[in-house]
Amino acid sequence: MKFITYDAFNRITPLEMEKVSNFLFEHLEKYGDPKKAIRKAIDYAAKERTGLGGYIFTLEENENIIGAVVINKTGMDEYIPENILVYIATHKNYRGKGLGKKLMQYTIDNCKGDIALHVEKNNPAKFLYEKLGFTTPYLEMRLNKTKK
Repeated sequence: MKFITYDAFNRITPLEMEKVSNFLFEHLEKYGDPKKAIRKAIDYAAKERTGLGGYIFTLEENENIIGAVVINKTGMDEYIPENILVYIATHKNYRGKGLGKKLMQYTIDNCKGDIALHVEKNNPAKFLYEKLGFTTPYLEMRLNKTKK
């Protein structure tokens, strides 16, 4: 198994972007988004969209992705964490083997600045995030203007 970091210094190719997008779409399952939304977050992290960029981390075995993380930089240090973890997933056949923890630790070790993430209260990954030091100091509220 090996970790790969894509960022401003190690650019991700369009083919790799598609591979990560397909992996996340399949393995996020009920916690996922449409493929188009996943691709937007990857494009932002890769600086293919206007913005500050971010990181894409993959964990691979024999050239196959078995875990992936997408981080977008917020540019809001000092009042909101500098990074937001947008997506994290492990391959469904590798779950329960500690890969989620390895992915999270790699992410924490390789992101510059604080990290925020959103997790549904019934998502079992919430316990892992708490073990790694994530806290819930705020309640997030959203106004979804497109659903009014």
